[in-house]
Amino acid sequence: MADGKGRGGPGAPGAKHGRTGGPGPELPGSADVVVVGAGQAGLSVAWHLRRLGLTPGSDLVVLDRGPGAGGAWQFRWESLRLDTAHKVDDLPGMGELGLSFATADRTRAAREVVADYYERYEQAFALDVRRPVEVTGVHEDGRGGFLLTTDRGDIGARVLVNAGGTWARPFRPYFAGAAEFRGTQITTPGYRSAEDFRGKRVLVVGGGTSAVGFLRELEGVAAATVWATRRPVEFTDDPDAGVTAVRMADEAARAGRPLPSIVSGTGLPATPENLAAAERGLLVARPMFSSVEPDGVRWADGTFAPVDAIIWATGFRAELTHLAPLRLREPGGGVRVEQGRSVRNPRLFLAGFGPQASTIGANRAGRAVARQVVAELRAPVGWTGSPRSTHTGSGARSMVSSAPDRTRRRSPMT
Repeated sequence: MADGKGRGGPGAPGAKHGRTGGPGPELPGSADVVVVGAGQAGLSVAWHLRRLGLTPGSDLVVLDRGPGAGGAWQFRWESLRLDTAHKVDDLPGMGELGLSFATADRTRAAREVVADYYERYEQAFALDVRRPVEVTGVHEDGRGGFLLTTDRGDIGARVLVNAGGTWARPFRPYFAGAAEFRGTQITTPGYRSAEDFRGKRVLVVGGGTSAVGFLRELEGVAAATVWATRRPVEFTDDPDAGVTAVRMADEAARAGRPLPSIVSGTGLPATPENLAAAERGLLVARPMFSSVEPDGVRWADGTFAPVDAIIWATGFRAELTHLAPLRLREPGGGVRVEQGRSVRNPRLFLAGFGPQASTIGANRAGRAVARQVVAELRAPVGWTGSPRSTHTGSGARSMVSSAPDRTRRRSPMT
């Protein structure tokens, strides 16, 4: 459907189509839909859009900055296994390929399994992911669409789906004195192996599953570990806990507030391993320290704990920096999103954002976002309140009409 003559095509101001800057993928001048990110949310949306009639590589272009398939999983530490990570849900259509994470090899590194399955998935469904491509900015093109600037040139889009995830934006809270700490400080993406901390006194900060995983790996390797969290830790096997987390995230997204962490609504899994670790004193959290000093941390009661390394497992923020030119931020600091769609710019969709951040949420969002995208492509001028091209190729005319309608236990502090 994209013919290079729509918004953001070769005639768009500032377009540099054809620039490659060295070995790498070529980008078309424009596409009806551009998906940024080929993790779980991005691939789910792309699969549904393909099924609804868009052709990957022309009507639909998927951009990914990673060097290979696997989304953020390809960058995780080697020791992480599927049975110790968050549950990874299958992508839509994966069963057709005879693949399922439920039956995947638990002895292989999770990053290898996910990268392998995602690569086979992309190839089987011919999703034509262009990588590595770094999107550096997104601008309105003045005609109702978008112009994306990338390190491979510019590309125009009638509709944009941002599915960039959070891995590239680990959150590290400010603490007085942290800049003067003489030991090692890393965030979750910087963790590689417990061996890097052998014989050291390690402080793990954060109340999520990554923090728990680090503490369990460090046991018997580090000289000592201590765990600090903002809120009391709760271990739960409540099957409905996820509903609370999704509701909290949805309310924040609709109101344009910063998103809460998933674990604040779900608690930590009350697995036999976690409960046993809590019983022997490993997974017992302390309230947060008040300051960091060159050789350790000072607790609120004035006592001092010497530490050699701090692992800030304090969560992530959505990767939205490239969307800054669109001015989406609300006074409360967040981005208003309803059902995966930007309130300020209805041609922009944020897949895997807020209530869609979990793996199962990302899958469900793929279908919902794809159907809205197709409706937007077929809508008459003015449907979203601003002008745009009415170009609809054969795929756009048939996509919606042909689509079937399927339609606690507590431990001190996190």
